[in-house]
Amino acid sequence: MKQIDKQIAETKKALADAHKETRAVEKNYSENASINRYEIDDIAESRAMIEQQRQLVSRAAESETILRRQLKTLQNLKRTPYFGRIDIQDPGKDKPETLYIGTASLMNDDKTAFLIYDWRAPISGVYYNGTLGEVRYETPNGIRETVLIKKRQFTIKDGRIVNMFDTNETVGDELLQAALGEQNDQYMHNIVATIQQEQNDIIRDTHSDLLIVQGVAGSGKTSAVLQRIAYLLYHSRTALNADQIVLFSPNRLFSHYISQVLPSLGERNMRQVTMSGFVRRRFEGLQVENIFERYEKRQRASKQDQRIADFLESQPAMSDIHRYVTHLMDEQLQFSNITFEGRVFFTAEHIQGLYQKQPNAMKAANRMVQLKNQLIRELQRRVKKEAKKDWVAKELDSLDTQQLHNLYGKKTVDDFRDEDEQYAYLAYRWAKRRLRIVADAIYNDYFIDIYSQYTNWLRQLSLPKEIHQNEWQQMIANYSNELEMHRLEMMHAAPLMYLRDLLMGTGQNHSFKYVFIDEMQDYSVAMMIYLHHAFPGAKFTVLGDSEQALFKPLELPEQLLERLSKTLVAKHPNLISLRRSYRSTKEITDFAKALLPDGDQIMSFTRHGQRPALLVRSSTDAVEQALQDSVEKYQEQYETVAVLTKNQEQAQQAYRQLRRQFSNVHLLDMNDTELPSGILVLPVYLAKGLEFDSVIAYDVSQANLKGTDEIGMLYTMATRAMHDLTMISNGQVSTAINEKASRQLTIEHELIR
Repeated sequence: MKQIDKQIAETKKALADAHKETRAVEKNYSENASINRYEIDDIAESRAMIEQQRQLVSRAAESETILRRQLKTLQNLKRTPYFGRIDIQDPGKDKPETLYIGTASLMNDDKTAFLIYDWRAPISGVYYNGTLGEVRYETPNGIRETVLIKKRQFTIKDGRIVNMFDTNETVGDELLQAALGEQNDQYMHNIVATIQQEQNDIIRDTHSDLLIVQGVAGSGKTSAVLQRIAYLLYHSRTALNADQIVLFSPNRLFSHYISQVLPSLGERNMRQVTMSGFVRRRFEGLQVENIFERYEKRQRASKQDQRIADFLESQPAMSDIHRYVTHLMDEQLQFSNITFEGRVFFTAEHIQGLYQKQPNAMKAANRMVQLKNQLIRELQRRVKKEAKKDWVAKELDSLDTQQLHNLYGKKTVDDFRDEDEQYAYLAYRWAKRRLRIVADAIYNDYFIDIYSQYTNWLRQLSLPKEIHQNEWQQMIANYSNELEMHRLEMMHAAPLMYLRDLLMGTGQNHSFKYVFIDEMQDYSVAMMIYLHHAFPGAKFTVLGDSEQALFKPLELPEQLLERLSKTLVAKHPNLISLRRSYRSTKEITDFAKALLPDGDQIMSFTRHGQRPALLVRSSTDAVEQALQDSVEKYQEQYETVAVLTKNQEQAQQAYRQLRRQFSNVHLLDMNDTELPSGILVLPVYLAKGLEFDSVIAYDVSQANLKGTDEIGMLYTMATRAMHDLTMISNGQVSTAINEKASRQLTIEHELIR
């Protein structure tokens, strides 16, 4: 602690000096950032001086940022310097070494020895994976061996040891019990002090190009994956930065919930995006159905509609797009006019003619690139012609003094021989500026009608026998009608993006090195294929729980590995299954296990609490009273009370009722980005990945849950609860709550008439 205090004082002084230096450099830069435009020889020299000054500013600011980060790390260490200790005896050494493990490294004054080792350092693997006796651990120079003599664990708060014990396990129950017994707040916490061995395997895997983490609810898979990101940034510090990692989150609430984990470990957050956000950016101007709207609609969809959606988002359909683009004939391409101010600037026929002049042996995408280059060159020639037309003269006459001044650029009135030369210059500049919209249309591929091209692909697609031709034609008509309204259904998103990218040679980002996908069970095969195409240089880590599939049937982890390995063409796939659940009490986990056909494989953690309650009521009024009573009971005990419903409509009903009785009620929807405390009402699909102190499942009756995957729905609802769970049923209870599950409940019946 003395060493940390000393280093904090030194860092604060260095930071103050660095800040002063940055201000001085910036002041000097602003005073000298001008170019001598009168002497030709001085221009280059002035520019060189400005560039030199700019680099000085950049370096000074970077030094300040590094020191600020260093200070934050030291302040975090002051609160909790370390959480683990290992005593090891290396071969050939006379006596054992004592090493302390913490969230960051700390060296002594003269930088000759580590006082604390970062949890990601190679030697720290012994703490997480080793049991007493001979152990092996991986280092950059290969496998090393040592003897683990002691493993000690600590809970330290504000520099004071509050718990300490020796163990032979990865992390003893005492430490976990204390961590899991705490109330939940709006952020997820880093779990470096309580990482289990199987979680450590996920974190330190640097070999797999496809890592699948199949984890039961509350098994710590999301936490482990966030620590994995922190580990990768540490392990590949010179070759990887946070901007080269993207995480696909299930929703914006989840993004907020996990936002503090990496900063608490001294790392910058990776990029985060929801699937809806990712798709929406690729279809500017279209309102793309999001995953939740799709889920709500799928509850009402016919079996035939579901089969069509499943086929469109399958491997065969995506493979057919590849075949279609490869064998596409020139005359089958759907070219479009490029217009300017309501008139046709380049006709579709002209564009098609230019395309057909490209060598047939070239790929379609390469021919498109050549076509774009030709159109840009032709546009440059056309600008000169357009500059001489009347519309340019009229628009120039209407410009005010400021607009004309801006149009001159670096020139002045004195730079022209006469008025004709001056006018020709301004007319060209104005025509070029106005025709930028045509250049944008070329760059953005508007000369191809990709939506009509997609319709042509749909019409030629060979259908499986379970899909009827008349329903397929109706789907195509619906697609066209929705497009007229600037809307697009999610089932078309992946195939349409794939068709556009393959045809135009666009859409790929080679800069990303890692892609993480959470709640993978809600992603179609087509979307996984598209993401692999969009990030061709990235290794994939996908995580989820097949038991929480709200959209499709259960899938065994081994089947998932085989399917995704083929889909993502993985050379080094790896599957890690997490079967122990830590989030909920034993009583809640035992109930959730009993819902599942393979629930016996889930291991519950021995933290006890109340048995889950099932309140069976016979009328809407009685259900509303039960909801009110349950909320009242829980809000006195807990920070967060979540009321989970089947869909958004029911969430609104429950919210309207509760806000009449309680003041701190919040209705959450897909646009919310923060998770407040108090009483939260939300549909179950928005609760994915989140956890709450107490959960009330609203209307688990057979009538209400009909048409959903009832088991997945109930399992997801139940496993959001950390400490307490109550379910309310309006009438006959869903058959998904089987006899085995019922035995885990306290059931309170009201006579159903």
